Amino acid sequence: MKTTFTAGALALGCACVACAQEYPVKPIRIVTSPIGGGNDFPARLIALAVAGPLGQQIVVDNRPTALIADIVAKSPPDGYTLLLSGSAHWLGPLFDKVNYDPVRDFAALTLVDRSPTVLVVHPSLPAKNVRELIAIAKARPSELNVAVGGTGSSNYVAAILFGSMAGVNMTRIPYKGNAPAITALLSGEVQVMFSSAGAVAPHMQSGRLRALGVSSSQPSPLAPGVPSIASAGVPGYVSEVLHAMFAPAKTPPAIIAKLNTEVSRYLRSAPARDIFLKAGIEPSPSTPEELVEIIHGEVARLSKVLRDKGGK
Repeated sequence: MKTTFTAGALALGCACVACAQEYPVKPIRIVTSPIGGGNDFPARLIALAVAGPLGQQIVVDNRPTALIADIVAKSPPDGYTLLLSGSAHWLGPLFDKVNYDPVRDFAALTLVDRSPTVLVVHPSLPAKNVRELIAIAKARPSELNVAVGGTGSSNYVAAILFGSMAGVNMTRIPYKGNAPAITALLSGEVQVMFSSAGAVAPHMQSGRLRALGVSSSQPSPLAPGVPSIASAGVPGYVSEVLHAMFAPAKTPPAIIAKLNTEVSRYLRSAPARDIFLKAGIEPSPSTPEELVEIIHGEVARLSKVLRDKGGK
């Protein structure tokens, strides 16, 4: 019986290896958020760069953000449907009921990139640094409006964490994406926002927005001259933007390894680093195991404050 089982397992292993050697034999699709969003940008770069080495077309399939994880979770685990999403994929379920488990229903592929958000304010707000913003917010509870994206999005999380750790209460105003939120901030409709560095850099340079701090633990080359929020008034504050890739659960490990190799090779290349850094984000490929550790760490670090403050 033992010999039969071993032979069967060996045959199955050989079949998986053969499958990975043949893979891919048809186009691959990367399911991600609507065109122009933070998920769409790296998805398109990866699709263009990795199609050649894999020998198949890679199509970016843009869908409403709320649907993308469910689409991939329900797809065949054959390596032909992939997900590229941000931290809302694993933090969003802390706020809302979803039809999938962000870990159990997916096979981690690689971390794609990471970057800090930048805390920016409208120049009409007389805060020149983080401590002054905190003082104003404490003196005017709920009067300051902070622009946020969808539930679980990077700037949503950044705003909740800042409010909790700084002991302030600002009113969250939701927008359908980073671009309309920045437009609202520029017009003075809201006074505060946490945004990716690339998206607000031109407005920081022109003086239309004032940068007070970056959400990484240390100052970032993506926002030169801007201190970390942790050093400027909120010790220990860290809230990064992360994007990652996944496949459906039970995708053969050999296929995951092949995809990880090609995507990681591109993300480590000089052309990728150049274009990502110009957009204000840092390519950061990982092993599948490292991505799982990152997700568990982020959920453990943020779950209590997000559950306590997320609906308030």
